[in-house]
Amino acid sequence: MSPANLPVLGATVEAKMAELLVPGAVVLVRTPESEWLEAFGSRQVGADDPVTVDDHFRIGSNTKTMTGTVLLQLVDEGLISLDDPVSKYRPDVPNGDAITVEQLLTMRSGLFSYSELESFNAILDEDPERVWQPEELVVLGLAEPVYFAPGAGFHYSNTNTVLAGLIIEQLTGNKLEVELEQRLYEPLGLTDTSFPPIEDAALPAPHPHGYLYGTNVSTLQDAALPSGQQAEASAGTLLPNDVTNMNPSWGWAAGAAISTVSDLADYVEVLIGGGLLSSQLQQERLDSIQPSNPDDPSSAGYGIALAQFGPMLGHDGSLPGFQSFMAHDPERSITLIVLTNLQAGPGGEQVANEIARAVIGELYAD
Repeated sequence: MSPANLPVLGATVEAKMAELLVPGAVVLVRTPESEWLEAFGSRQVGADDPVTVDDHFRIGSNTKTMTGTVLLQLVDEGLISLDDPVSKYRPDVPNGDAITVEQLLTMRSGLFSYSELESFNAILDEDPERVWQPEELVVLGLAEPVYFAPGAGFHYSNTNTVLAGLIIEQLTGNKLEVELEQRLYEPLGLTDTSFPPIEDAALPAPHPHGYLYGTNVSTLQDAALPSGQQAEASAGTLLPNDVTNMNPSWGWAAGAAISTVSDLADYVEVLIGGGLLSSQLQQERLDSIQPSNPDDPSSAGYGIALAQFGPMLGHDGSLPGFQSFMAHDPERSITLIVLTNLQAGPGGEQVANEIARAVIGELYAD
């Protein structure tokens, strides 16, 4: 798609937002020739409060790439090895002698994800402002049976990344938010990106409200609403719940960061293009991406805290109220960021990913 045609992507985004009932979104497309950046919709359902391109959003699991990058920097510094057994740092981890640090970051440890517990999600619904300690989260995950033997499969687990964050704190003697700020946000000039202390549930201004259809428990097994409720949502008689002030400490190293589209674009280009790690370790990271389903080579790829979406590399993020997508194509130097203030559509759709998929289809149509 030529630079002159980039603005027509607005119609594609608006069509997807209408289909998925997304209140608001910001989308950025950067190519070697130009940049297209536009805000859509409203910060609040039913209000005349337009989203702006400077709005701050919770970015969910895009945080995993940041935690993973800091841990890899510690590898470069010789403080830890990707081949180290996790038991060297956490003797309490089941199968810890056989789980490597790399398997934590590639989601191949087999450790249970605490966020899949119905009892945990019930607490999120009943006490959304609760402050979760990282050690609490790990205890919940380690108490459950493992999914598989280390390295025997792939299962996305927040427990892995919370453990990685705790290991960073153990090795550096600093809070994770300090390491992220000093190693990533400050050097890259990401002045609108933050990883707040666990007690801080506020979003910096300006920001939209964040919305969730149903509850954490009701959407745990299937993000789609019952068909009758989907029809009500489409008719406008069922509105999503405002969960803006839910404390994100439950995601911590796996999902609590906040950012803007412009900051994420700058970040993902360095994340994929290099500059944060030694060239050797950067290449090892890129080469680590494998199909999440070994029986399906076309399945989404995942590596060392890094995901692949077709020709683009980056990550996505989902937590109550927000869904996000960031990716960069190192071959064509195309960057795409999508931030939304809805976690999932009434049909369970990952709304930012669906918008991104539609935009990618336009960008690569030529």
